Amino acid sequence: MQEADTKVKKNARLEDIAREAGVSISTVSRALNDSPAVKRRTKQEIWKIARAHDYDFRSHMPNGPVGAEATIAVIVPAPQARETRVADPFFLELLAGIAEAARERNADLVISHVFPRSAEDLEFAMTTSRATGMIFIGQSSLHDGFNALATRDDRFVVWGAEFSDAQYCTIGSDNVAGGRRATSHLIRLGRKRILFLGDTEAPEAEQRFRGYRQALHEADIELVSDLVVPAHFDVHSGEVAARSAINRGIQFDGIFAASDLIAIGAVRALTMSGRSVPDDVSVVGYDNIPAARLVTPRLTTIDQDTNLAGRMLVSKLIDTKGGKATSQRLETSLLIRESCGG
Repeated sequence: MQEADTKVKKNARLEDIAREAGVSISTVSRALNDSPAVKRRTKQEIWKIARAHDYDFRSHMPNGPVGAEATIAVIVPAPQARETRVADPFFLELLAGIAEAARERNADLVISHVFPRSAEDLEFAMTTSRATGMIFIGQSSLHDGFNALATRDDRFVVWGAEFSDAQYCTIGSDNVAGGRRATSHLIRLGRKRILFLGDTEAPEAEQRFRGYRQALHEADIELVSDLVVPAHFDVHSGEVAARSAINRGIQFDGIFAASDLIAIGAVRALTMSGRSVPDDVSVVGYDNIPAARLVTPRLTTIDQDTNLAGRMLVSKLIDTKGGKATSQRLETSLLIRESCGG
């Protein structure tokens, strides 16, 4: 490229960028739209000039570096009764699985700032994004919104619970089977009064609770309402919920928590109250986050394969052509550690 005598000024126009780059205006336009007709090195030089002189090229720039075969946006809907879940260890594990799968497919990954709280927010996210497809982590209370969105745009897949009337593709673990497996293990250990800690208004937690109920029914153990205590997916909420049950004098010898974070908080409350885990109370969590292997005692938990989940989510977006992607459930496994004592 030849160097022009006149340098581009602030608030530059396409003509100014073309003059400094020594190319035609049409070449600049194509470069800013990531056209394959423009050589990569030329694109990079044009982008560099535009960026250096504050040219407003956000609407023209591709979503990621040149050469990506697709761009995937990850969006986290607002969960019930909490402000954020981006720092949730399970989210980070799942995000790592998605990122590895995207890299294998030569796709860029974008973490969106959008934080949908309504069906209108979902619609806004889809209609204003130039990503190839979107992965929503969790449904929150937006199942009906996703159903409505699916009638107009199928460029998305959701990590979350499966609903019989879902018109959109979901990937997630078999939450009912996982909850049943966790509770049945506690029953096999001789535990009869098992505390359930979780937010039954959240789709995945509600299905894990359903598995808890099934296991009790199969063992002819009565479901006691006092043994169902709400807790959100964080350590503090788990600790508060378990301490509340203790302070109310509720008798229990086992805990099934809807997430590992809740379980870790519950173990803390038990320890501070002078109860031994697992001698007095056996505890099972859900998710198998890294911390589950590091706390004392190490936490028995239900494992979800986040690497496989990432590959499935990315594949549903990239490989499904001309038809609706089908939902799939991941099998769960019980990882027995010291918090159960058996």
